Amino acid sequence: MTKPEILQVGPYPAWDEEPLNAAFAMHRYFEAADREAFLAEVGPRIRAIATRGELGANRAMIEACPKLELISVYGVGYDAVDLAACRERGIRVTNTPDVLTNDVADLGVAMMLVQSRGMIGAERWVRDGSWAAKGLYPLQRKVWGRRAGILGLGRIGMEVARRLKGFGMQISYSSRSPKPEADGLAYVADPVELARQSDFLFVTLAASAATRHIVGREVIAALGPEGMLINISRASNIDEDALLEALETKALGSAALDVFEGEPRLNPRFLALDNVLLQPHHASGTVETRKAMGQLLRDNLTAHFSGAALLTPVL
Repeated sequence: MTKPEILQVGPYPAWDEEPLNAAFAMHRYFEAADREAFLAEVGPRIRAIATRGELGANRAMIEACPKLELISVYGVGYDAVDLAACRERGIRVTNTPDVLTNDVADLGVAMMLVQSRGMIGAERWVRDGSWAAKGLYPLQRKVWGRRAGILGLGRIGMEVARRLKGFGMQISYSSRSPKPEADGLAYVADPVELARQSDFLFVTLAASAATRHIVGREVIAALGPEGMLINISRASNIDEDALLEALETKALGSAALDVFEGEPRLNPRFLALDNVLLQPHHASGTVETRKAMGQLLRDNLTAHFSGAALLTPVL
């Protein structure tokens, strides 16, 4: 039986590569020296695209694959996939939700703790001899009992809230409408007002054209010089120019970021700041979760080509 031909947009760990190669005819777009020529050659035979959330699949790639039936995304975010092009052609799209929810929530809370308590600087203080030479490390800010806002109360936002309750925090959230399951959380419809009521603002909402730069100058100003912005969603949800300006002028107290526009080549202005914690887009980066993500990506491909129902369809 002929293996279905798959366009692989980016690399996966070896534990995913091996079973993918065994089940499908994989064509590695990311290894091609001339990607346009590569697409022209293999595109007419491609029946599915296996991609990553940050890489997606644009209209040009989709149109280069006239037999395309499915795009399977390794990650929860699918904003980099041209959904309009998929709808026009009846192409299905899947992602890998749930399996990464808890790890992403863990990292968001960890970033809050690390940044609030100055743990990166404190570790340097010990290593470079400052503790012995200069004495105690400068005082930092507490976490417990303070106010947290969650912008986007989906799966990840809900898990962030569950963790924050353990710190005795006052927790509020914004979403399109109140969530009946948000027991003990205060609903605040306006993101600006949410920021005004928060010491820590977690951005956990899915990215779309409607949410682009939802955290802009007004939200950042409302969070203020004592506030912290924590982004574990997508970079497009934040106006980076406004954020950088606020961090540079101390109009915003601090930020903790796992995602950036143009990553991994982030704006060098971030590197000059001492009030931002920078992480390399690795919120789901544990062995256990990445294995589960790869399994779900493969299971969606297998289900499609066997005629079974997709496990986690988004389109």
